[in-house]
Amino acid sequence: MSRRERREFTEEFKLQMVQLYNNGKPRSEIIKEYDLTASAFANWIVKYNKTGLFKACDNRTEEEKELIKLKKENQQLRMENDILKQAALIMGRK
Repeated sequence: MSRRERREFTEEFKLQMVQLYNNGKPRSEIIKEYDLTASAFANWIVKYNKTGLFKACDNRTEEEKELIKLKKENQQLRMENDILKQAALIMGRK
């Protein structure tokens, strides 16, 4: 079984597909007619019906955004701390 080439869909296309589904067209018919993957289509439906948006970064809560920011900051501080430890070891040898 060969892998399908990754395709990009516009926001307008995704919106049309979700609206078809929300207006009563069966999920299986939409997937078959437009040659979509079931998982991608399911994600579009969940994201749009939850927030009205399709991008993951637009669907994050404020807490999720803050957590991502703090994790990045924590990683940066750990790297800086490791560099300072190495510098202290080097300076201590001289």
